[in-house]
Amino acid sequence: MAATTYERLKLHVTPEKFYVEACDDGADDVLVIDRVSTEVTLSVKKDVPPSAVTRPIFGILGTIRLVAGNYLIVITKKTKIGEFFNHVIWKATDFDILSYKKTMLHLTDIQLQDNKTFLAMINHVLNVDGFYFSTTYDLTHTLQRLSNTSPEFQEMSLLERADQRFVWNGHLLRELSAQPEVHRFALPVLHGFITMHSCSINGKYFDWILISRRSCFRAGVRYYVRGIDSEGHAANFVETEQIVHYNGSRASFVQTRGSIPVFWSQRPNLKYKPRPLINKVANHMDGFQRHFDSQVIIYGKQVIINLVNQKGSEKPLEQAFATMVSSLGSGMIRYVAFDFHKECKNMRWDRLSILVDQVAEIQDELSYFLVDAAGMVVTSQEGVFRSNCMDCLDRTNVIQSLLARRSLQAQLQRLGVLHVGQKLEEQNEFEKIYKNAWADNANACAKQYAGTGALKTDFTRTGKRTQLGLLMDGWNSLIRYYKNNFSDGFRQDSIDLFLGNYSVDELESHSPLSVPRDLKFLALPIIMVVAFSMCIICLLMAGDTWTETLAYVLFWGVASIGTFFIILYNGKDFVDAPRLVQKEKMD
Repeated sequence: MAATTYERLKLHVTPEKFYVEACDDGADDVLVIDRVSTEVTLSVKKDVPPSAVTRPIFGILGTIRLVAGNYLIVITKKTKIGEFFNHVIWKATDFDILSYKKTMLHLTDIQLQDNKTFLAMINHVLNVDGFYFSTTYDLTHTLQRLSNTSPEFQEMSLLERADQRFVWNGHLLRELSAQPEVHRFALPVLHGFITMHSCSINGKYFDWILISRRSCFRAGVRYYVRGIDSEGHAANFVETEQIVHYNGSRASFVQTRGSIPVFWSQRPNLKYKPRPLINKVANHMDGFQRHFDSQVIIYGKQVIINLVNQKGSEKPLEQAFATMVSSLGSGMIRYVAFDFHKECKNMRWDRLSILVDQVAEIQDELSYFLVDAAGMVVTSQEGVFRSNCMDCLDRTNVIQSLLARRSLQAQLQRLGVLHVGQKLEEQNEFEKIYKNAWADNANACAKQYAGTGALKTDFTRTGKRTQLGLLMDGWNSLIRYYKNNFSDGFRQDSIDLFLGNYSVDELESHSPLSVPRDLKFLALPIIMVVAFSMCIICLLMAGDTWTETLAYVLFWGVASIGTFFIILYNGKDFVDAPRLVQKEKMD
């Protein structure tokens, strides 16, 4: 079986069945899904009824069971990202969720409402930008991993050979994956960020590609998913690969990011920065070792760059990380602590060169992957930098972009694109492409985890920290604060449902979504907003006398401040917490 999936598909719908027809040249296969029995079979085109309602689709994302029964999720729109070694890469931009059931008459009013909420959750995940796929290329593996595979591996279907960490619709494809004969209809989809650029330096043209693969293990949102689980999977784990293709030669440099790999939490409670809490009873070393055992097997040597503050609330996490590395005593793991905020305070972002210079020799030892035009491996990457801050977003992305540039400098010199003594920073046209791509990567990862664009992207885009950048960071921080406290429970539930961490039980007597909200959950925040707004209005529109204006300001000011302190005192009562019980809760 060739490692491809069908690219051109038609969906035929009848009251009894879904027919997915393969329209590639020479194809005669039709995937048949019985809407009553849910049975999946393989047929041929002549079996499609003429009465079926037909439309084109671009892939099957999979199936999911909700209160009303099964649903089929298909890709209805896509945009071309570019070509990757003659393989077309697509972004899925729109989806449709089709019910197997013809009516909802079998549901009670509560079940109807729950089903509507579950559908909203699935749609919420699908509306988060960043789903990518290829029908002919395995996007889940790095160039180096693919170069070390056997001919048998190359013949496997894309679904069978995919790195399951990065197949975000793996749970949705579980029924298709159980039947190898239908694998050409099963499309593995990556979540993260991909950008491709055709570039020129010194009149020499090359392709430059950036791929971030977001892990579906211990996935979730900023404050509700931290640290690791019992299997050693780290929250917000992302593998980022930078690729160069020039005259048939291919080079890549891989880095990873992931939450501090101990058992810790940081639940929202209306405070701007909730205090992180390290679990006092968990076996940290067991989870820590599981995490790095798998990382060493996959990537080789691990060079940890920990960017958290070395004082204040972040200090215990830095100390715990350092202690764990020391206790493990592995020669494959090195630890580098760099207090990003302390070193770069007062806009001294030039001091990041201290860290880059500190790890330069280590980076040279790790090297990068390079295969020549004849397919011979010239060099291999012996390990990765595993960077983290608290969220593994803003500080982390800045450092990763600097290390990636240093690797790219060496690669382009070796390939003959850069002349001896030339610096990549001096190539203004390419530098603009490079910086904007890494800033876009930061924004994509941040929106998927924290709900807003990244902070500090002014430095990534321009190489300088600006006052405007500080203002934008402040705005994004406010948006993060609101989302983390008042909408992230829904976002976390949505991801857990999509990935199969929570499974809907149609026979469950008690609805998991029926947890009543106290009226104060809505009332007090509204009162605070109204009171604060009135206070501002009174200041802007003075009354007939100064005394009258002052009275209004004092009244509404006290009302808004009082309400705020009531909310803050009972912070957790106003936070939108997840309501679905996952298969496993680690914190």
